[in-house]
Amino acid sequence: MNLIDQIEAGELKKEAPAVRIGDTVRAHIRIVEGEKERIQVFEGVVIRLHGGGARETMTVRKISFGVGVERILPLHSPRLEKVEVVKRAKVRRAKLYYLRDLRGKAARLKELKPKRDATKKKKSGKTAKKEA
Repeated sequence: MNLIDQIEAGELKKEAPAVRIGDTVRAHIRIVEGEKERIQVFEGVVIRLHGGGARETMTVRKISFGVGVERILPLHSPRLEKVEVVKRAKVRRAKLYYLRDLRGKAARLKELKPKRDATKKKKSGKTAKKEA
């Protein structure tokens, strides 16, 4: 481990947000206006993950009043309070720049359903009839 990696290790968050490309996220960002601080929520689709370590960033895209807005958020920034994953999508690309050219329903991504728990067994039709 070189000197730069040692210095950056101290800057990393303990719990880095587990986001993937195609996730719809809700990022809570601390905004400072004069002497006041407030939390602003930015919700959109992660179209890019870039860098690594303390310099890792994500680009989040949303449509606001018919205009596409993208924001680059450093994942380990102290201004980034938390990142909630609203839903996951099935994507086959590392960068979703093609979403910039799409409008309306064409810009939707196929939602990835959460995996079912393997411990819960599905009742077969025969056993369900016996219980009834």
